[in-house]
Amino acid sequence: MIPSAYPAKEEIARLTARALLEIKAVHFNAAEPFTLASGLPSPTYIDCRKLISYPRIRSTLMDFLAVTVMREAGFEAFDNIAGGETAGIPFAAMVAERLALPMTYVRKKPKGYGRNARIEGAMTEGQRVLLVEDLTTDGGSKLSFVDAIRETGASCGHTAVIFYYGIFPETIPTLENHGVKLHHLCTWWDVLAEARAQGAFDAATLDEVEAFLTAPRPWQEARRKA
Repeated sequence: MIPSAYPAKEEIARLTARALLEIKAVHFNAAEPFTLASGLPSPTYIDCRKLISYPRIRSTLMDFLAVTVMREAGFEAFDNIAGGETAGIPFAAMVAERLALPMTYVRKKPKGYGRNARIEGAMTEGQRVLLVEDLTTDGGSKLSFVDAIRETGASCGHTAVIFYYGIFPETIPTLENHGVKLHHLCTWWDVLAEARAQGAFDAATLDEVEAFLTAPRPWQEARRKA
C-alpha cells in the first residue's frame, strides 16, 4: 500500500530515533570507543540491519522512508528502486513494494563470472533510479553505486537512507557535486536528543557523545594519538 499521510519530518525523526533505541541498534561507549571501518575511533555505533528482525518497527520506518521520498522528490519521481549491497537490499525491496515500483540491487563490485554484472534485476536505459541504503556517514560509499547505476544508461539523482550521521560537513557537498540529493529519517542529533529524553544512557556518556558529535574529527584525532 502506498503511504500518503504521515507525521511531519521532525516527528518522523523523533520516532525513528526512538525505534532505533528500543531495539538496541544504538551503541554508545565513551570509555572504550568503537573502531570504524576507516580505522578511526568513535563513541557511537549504529546497526540499522537489526531493523529487519522487528516487523512492526521496520514496517513503520519503511512507510516513513517512502513518504519522505515522495514529499521531498515527488510522487512520480522514480521508475526503479535500487538497493546497495548488502544492507540496502531488504530496505530497497520494502520501499519498492510500497511505491509499486521495480526493485534491483547494486553489487559493490562485479561478481567476477557469468555476465560480470554489478546490477541485478531489470534496470533499463532512461529509468530514474532511487538508491536505497541503511545509512550514510560521509556520502563517499554511495558514489560507486550511483556510477554503476548510471553506466546502464539510467539516471540516479537521489539516495534515501534510514540514518544519516549528520556530523560531517563534507557529506552533502560530496553527494551534490555528484548530482545526488540525500533523503533521510534521522541523525545522531535526533538519537542523542531522544536518548537524553529517555535517560537511555548515563549523563557522562551522553556528554561525551555530544562532544564527539560537535567536533568529530578533533575527538578522533585526540584518541588515535593517545
